[in-house]
Amino acid sequence: MGFSTTHLIIFLVIIIVIFGTKKLRNIGSDLGGAVKGFKDGMKDGSDKAADAASTPAAPTQQVASTTAAVKETIDVEAKTKA
Repeated sequence: MGFSTTHLIIFLVIIIVIFGTKKLRNIGSDLGGAVKGFKDGMKDGSDKAADAASTPAAPTQQVASTTAAVKETIDVEAKTKA
């Protein structure tokens, strides 16, 4: 007991009558864009993971820049309290 071709055609006609062709076209394009975005995100995520594994960051540069940034920061609350 499966669906025959006539059952599917009747089902599609009912769906088109209920939603309309414009709405179905919009739903199809939105769904296609979402799938494309998901695939691109998965591809970009794997590229970033491969790049991070192949080129480790130099921790000494990060420490030097953060200590310089700490010396340059100004405590605004300390100035207002005094």
